[in-house]
Amino acid sequence: MLGSESAAAALTVRSVTTRAVLLPLDRPIATRVILIERVPLLLVDLHTEEGVTGRSYLFGFDPASTARMAEMVHHAVDIVRGEAVAPVALGKRLARATTLLGHQGLTRIAFSAIDMCAWDALARALDVPLVRLLGGEPGRVRAYNSNGLGLSDPHALGEEAAELVEEGGFEAIKIRLGRARADDDLAAIRSVRRAVGDDIILPSDYNQGLTVMDAVARGRALDDEGLHWIEEPVVHDDLAGNAKVAREIATPVQIGENFYLPSTVAEAVAIGACDYLMLDLGRIGGVTGWMQSAAIAAAGGIELSTHLFPEFSCHLLPVTPTAHWLEYMSWADPILAEPLEVRGGYVEIPSRPGAGIDWDEDAVAAYALDL
Repeated sequence: MLGSESAAAALTVRSVTTRAVLLPLDRPIATRVILIERVPLLLVDLHTEEGVTGRSYLFGFDPASTARMAEMVHHAVDIVRGEAVAPVALGKRLARATTLLGHQGLTRIAFSAIDMCAWDALARALDVPLVRLLGGEPGRVRAYNSNGLGLSDPHALGEEAAELVEEGGFEAIKIRLGRARADDDLAAIRSVRRAVGDDIILPSDYNQGLTVMDAVARGRALDDEGLHWIEEPVVHDDLAGNAKVAREIATPVQIGENFYLPSTVAEAVAIGACDYLMLDLGRIGGVTGWMQSAAIAAAGGIELSTHLFPEFSCHLLPVTPTAHWLEYMSWADPILAEPLEVRGGYVEIPSRPGAGIDWDEDAVAAYALDL
């Protein structure tokens, strides 16, 4: 631990280590477009010449995609090797070097991982939690439990819903929708309501599974069910279609987890494509991309929630002007030395240096995925 501003400023990029793991889910999640039974994660360690290592991880979708992510992460570090660990400057350097390749998709995902590692390394060098480096204070953030309620039997969801509430004293849980029949979605919502009561906040997610007109019809059918929001009713890049859905239904529409660029956030806000925004650190450009996008959301008066990566995301909500909800998913817990703590529906922000991520090396070895 270097422990001084001058030492943190002196950090330089040396190399990167990537390792893949395949983690089981306690509750497989069936969505309109995918069944998630096991989670591939790419663990990223950015090493500096000064001995400080910054850590992050990526959600790999599937083993083949995880391998491509690893290749891009290594390529990106080759570009910035020997440069100062200054996240904004590194992002500009990487963007210039990959202009012809493009700034979305795997390129942006790799940049996001490096950005998170860089911020983590700087906070570790200063011996402060990331939230403090960003101008906030450790504390706690409001979270909803997103670890279940997939497209299973709509009449059998009540017990699972009650478990999700109980696990961390949650006051909000997310339900996935998108069954073949709209009546079955309605039955699923009502089954959950009977089990947990009307006081539990219930956001929902269609996972981009509907056409625009189907989304309008289903949204109207669900407008009286008290859903906190309907997430990604149609494909994420159809901003005009999302705007139509948001205009036509009463339930708030939330989109953004698949956005790669702050400029897309600005466009979505400008055309009224949503009522709420949620962003994914692994796509939007890591901590730097989040902060840029949070300013845009704030200018538009749009409340902003997180998607995945709760270990990093909990440090960002306290410095987000229009902070809304933290999506809590415990997917990475099996390979973390100290998983996040949840009490009374709030995630406790770790006071450890950086984002507070360290690997449980025995677990990493046990769940290793050969790329």
